Amino acid sequence: MSKFWSPIVSRLTPYIPGEQPKISNLVKLNTNENPYGPSPKAVAAMAQEVGDNLRLYPNPDAEPLKLAIASRHGLSPAQVFVGNGSDEVLAHAFQALLKHGAPILFPDITYSFYPTYAGLYEVAYRTVPLADDFSIRVDDYLGHGDAIGGIIFPNPNAPTGCLLALDAIERMLSGNPDRVVIVDEAYIDFGGDSAIDLVARYPNLLVVQTLSKSRSLAGLRVGFAVGHADLISALERVKNSFNSYPLDRIAIAGATAAMEDDEHFDTTRKAVIASRGKMVADLTALGFEVLPSAANFVFARHPQHDAAGLAASLRGDGIIVRHFTSARINQFLRITVGTDDACQTLIASLRKHLA
Repeated sequence: MSKFWSPIVSRLTPYIPGEQPKISNLVKLNTNENPYGPSPKAVAAMAQEVGDNLRLYPNPDAEPLKLAIASRHGLSPAQVFVGNGSDEVLAHAFQALLKHGAPILFPDITYSFYPTYAGLYEVAYRTVPLADDFSIRVDDYLGHGDAIGGIIFPNPNAPTGCLLALDAIERMLSGNPDRVVIVDEAYIDFGGDSAIDLVARYPNLLVVQTLSKSRSLAGLRVGFAVGHADLISALERVKNSFNSYPLDRIAIAGATAAMEDDEHFDTTRKAVIASRGKMVADLTALGFEVLPSAANFVFARHPQHDAAGLAASLRGDGIIVRHFTSARINQFLRITVGTDDACQTLIASLRKHLA
C-alpha cells in the first residue's frame, strides 16, 4: 500500500488469472485454451496485415469484424460491440449497464472477475447460491423488481460447466423486463444454444462472447457483445471515453477471418466435444463425480481423494489443472479438454495416483 494510491485501489481484490507456467513440455490443462490452433485463414490474414500499414491507427469501430459477426448471426452492425477480449467488453458493461444504485445479482459460484469489476466500478452486488447440483435456479432471480440493478451470469457457468437452457433464460428475461440481463457465453460453442437467438425479442438482453475459446485466439484478445442497439450505444459511449482503438489492425484482420471460417470452427469444436466425452467417461470409470459440462472443460471431484493433493500429484507428473479453494468447490478440479493425447496422459497419471 502506498500513500500515492487513490482510496479505491486499496479496496480492490484483483482477479487472479490461471497460471501461465514458463516451463516447457507441460500438459497444460488449467486455462481452458483450445488445444487446436486458429484458422489458417486467420493466420494468413494477420500475416498480411504486418507491414507499413502498422504506422496507421486501426479502424476505431472495427467495422469488418462487426460486419462478420452481424452476418453470422443475422444482426445489424449496430447490434454488435467489439472489445479487447470479452473481459474488456464485460468491464464496459458493468460501467455502462449495471451501475444503477441497486445491487446486481450473479451466482455464488461463477466467473471470479465479476466481484472484481463490481469493486472497481463500485457496483453493489448480491450472490445467489447455486442449487445443490450446481445449477442456476431461475426462480431465485425473479420477483426482485427495482431492488436489483441487473443480472449477469456465464452460460455455461464457470467453473462448473453447467448449462442453462434457452427457455430458462427467456423466463429470466421476461421476469426482469426493466433490468439488463447479461449472458456471458465464453464457452457456448462447445455444447449449448446461444441466447443471441433471443436478442430480437428482448431489449434487456446483452450476450457476450469471446474468440479465445472456440476460435482458438486467446492470444489475440478479441471479444464481442450483441444486443439491442440502445445497449450497444451505451457500450460505445464508455469505450470512446476510455480507448477509441481497443483492437489493433492485426486483431481485426485475424478475428474477421476466423469468424468467416466456419469449416475450421466446426472441425475443431467437434473435436473438443468428442474428447470431452471420452474424458468424462474415463474420469467416471476412475470413480470421479463429473458435473455435466457444455464447455471445453470438466469439473470433477473424487470422493476418496483430496483435490489439492491430486492437483499437486498431477503437477509432479508435468500436468497442470485448476484447483479452486472456495468452500463449496474446494474438492473439485477444473480440467481443460486437451488433445486426445493430452487427455490420455492425464488419465494415466490419475490412474497411477489413485491406485
